[in-house]
Amino acid sequence: MTVTETLAAFPRTALTHRPTPVEFMPNLSAAVGGVDLYVKRDDCTGLAMGGNKARQLEFYLGEALEQGASAVLITGAVQSNYVRSTAAAAAKLGLRCIVQLEQRVLDMPELYHRSGNVLLDHVLGAEVRTFPEGENEAGADAELERVAAELAAAGERPYVIHLSGGHPPLGALGYVDAATEIVEQAKSMQIDFGTVVVPSGSAMTHAGLLVGLRALGAADLRVIGVCVRRAVAAQRERVHQCAVATAGLLQMDLELNIEDIEVTDDFLGPGYGRMGPAGKEAILQAARHEGLLLDPVYTGKAFACFLDYAARGALGDRPALFVHTGGTPALFGYGAGVAG
Repeated sequence: MTVTETLAAFPRTALTHRPTPVEFMPNLSAAVGGVDLYVKRDDCTGLAMGGNKARQLEFYLGEALEQGASAVLITGAVQSNYVRSTAAAAAKLGLRCIVQLEQRVLDMPELYHRSGNVLLDHVLGAEVRTFPEGENEAGADAELERVAAELAAAGERPYVIHLSGGHPPLGALGYVDAATEIVEQAKSMQIDFGTVVVPSGSAMTHAGLLVGLRALGAADLRVIGVCVRRAVAAQRERVHQCAVATAGLLQMDLELNIEDIEVTDDFLGPGYGRMGPAGKEAILQAARHEGLLLDPVYTGKAFACFLDYAARGALGDRPALFVHTGGTPALFGYGAGVAG
């Protein structure tokens, strides 16, 4: 079977505008010199200001609907794009939505806690709760399970989207599918991409792309994941585990060696959710050269890597593609720190 036929066996609900465009960035290509730079506009997936999470939610919420769920629960950072996208999807599908915001980034100004994605969570009608820890994925998931048990006892049918490992990575299937778009678009545009650069956090997007491209025979297409939360060793292991589990879901016999997974933490900067000079400069370069809006948490850091590697010749001489995973609302949560 083809990759598309294999994916069709999974429950799915339509939430995104697909395919998203692949656009040439002429001004930044000229600025760095030596390589043509393109962007895959997954900020244009359409659901409540777009982003990569909408692709992932098509599979999670497809399963939720198949199970007859009445409520969906998810956990994430205060400015989580995943939480905001889930709130939007739940509203669209008529599901009750309970979101749990974790305190991952301490000592942030008031604007961070009431604007950006947080504002949209409330606008979209989600029930917002908090979790006091920021680096306890198992604990955050356990709290969701506790709330889900209460809902079930009251007659609801809750569906939990887990953050920690050990659960089927249905979200990664959204980026196996995105890999087919990239391969098809490259063919139709007659572009021989040599490298794809993507933010690497929960690992679903990164792992899904890897599995999809390998399954499609694009083994020579280099995929670079830019760490936005963890150092290299921990992130490489997380991506590998997710990729192996994703291939397993698809019943694909793929050779996925941990040594083949390329990640860098050179642009992680001050840490998760904190913007360093390189990330800020990348946000300004994208905006002022291409009218492209990035965010401080994910895409700003990954784009800093993209530009740095291009300028140093580390992307080679074949065209390179940046996967823009969205996150635009977070710009407002970070306020003057972005442009000031």
